[in-house]
Amino acid sequence: MSGTSGTTGTSSSHAQLMWDEAVTGYDFGPGHPMDPVRLALTMRLVEAFELDRAVRVVSAPPAGESTLRLVHRPDYIAAVRAASADPASADMSYGLGTVDDPAFAGMHDAAALIAGQSVGAAEAVWRGEVPHAVNFAGGLHHAMPGAASGFCVYNDAALAIARLLELGAERVAYVDVDVHHGDGVQAAFWEDPRVLTISLHEHPQTLFPQTGWPTETGAPGAEGSAVNVALPAGTGDAGWLRAFHAVVPELLAAFRPQVLVTQHGADTHFEDPLAHLAVSLDAQRHVAAVCHELAHRHADGRWVALGGGGYAVTDVVPRSWTHLVAIAADRPLDPASPVPDLWRSEVFRRTAQLGPLRMTDGREPEWRSFEESGYDPADRLDQAILATRKAVFPAHGLWP
Repeated sequence: MSGTSGTTGTSSSHAQLMWDEAVTGYDFGPGHPMDPVRLALTMRLVEAFELDRAVRVVSAPPAGESTLRLVHRPDYIAAVRAASADPASADMSYGLGTVDDPAFAGMHDAAALIAGQSVGAAEAVWRGEVPHAVNFAGGLHHAMPGAASGFCVYNDAALAIARLLELGAERVAYVDVDVHHGDGVQAAFWEDPRVLTISLHEHPQTLFPQTGWPTETGAPGAEGSAVNVALPAGTGDAGWLRAFHAVVPELLAAFRPQVLVTQHGADTHFEDPLAHLAVSLDAQRHVAAVCHELAHRHADGRWVALGGGGYAVTDVVPRSWTHLVAIAADRPLDPASPVPDLWRSEVFRRTAQLGPLRMTDGREPEWRSFEESGYDPADRLDQAILATRKAVFPAHGLWP
């Protein structure tokens, strides 16, 4: 698939923002944690800060059958189509009609539209139309080739990477900082040494999907292509940033990706109701800025940034992803910036909740460098870092 429509913004934009209001149709129903209001409120906050004028706002067409088949099995796509037409007939053997992934009318169209935005973002970056592209509606990283999982129907992140490979990319790096393991993307490229998947997530002993152990490093012939940092429950800013900086920059420098794809699930936040890390909005903003820098340092600036999880849908998700858009647009927001009153009114209108007042949690993220301060054998966070480095650094010529 190719082509875009609905372009706004300036031709000299640093970034392209993929947006179609219809992505809010990806709706599992009342009471489900994946409330599409989080997407609408993010876009309204982007507009409130006039960031939509600093980027090219583009709507791509839904991913078609041939694109979906780059990752997903034909029988699974057919099952999604059938469940979309008749939700009561959803085949649970495909993960459809479950508590996590209840079937709903129009499910295929909404999921394919989100996938199309991520694929369109990848195409625009690879073709040099813009250096950066953001699809915060994407990052649905749990969907498997033959099954829905963890609120994810089609794996837009994997589809974007597969499209990059189809277009000729020889090395694509994927960095996933969602609180949950990026299992579907890892599975899609488990045997492919052209794709480096790095996931930092809460330890599988305490969180879905119970995968992402440091010993998961890729199939024979692709050893070291899967990287997993399993963080202890309760990890906060200092540990999260220490782990990120101890693993990600060195691996990207060694791998030399032509494109960097990142997934920015906001559910690492201390307010998120579905997980057990204690990361601040300010640390999330820091990692987004570092990913931007790493794309310029190692991938000629080619950066595709996706959303992901995040279930504090008013206080956290819109602010986190608005910072992401601002960073991609080279218009970073001062964390002390007040949240526009009009947006807070929109939050109350939609959710009957009071929105946050500033674009910060009031934290100043600090961490100790693993390289400079050394390994503490009594620290569970350092144990996690060392386990990952031992498992994959030798395959990249980095360790011991």
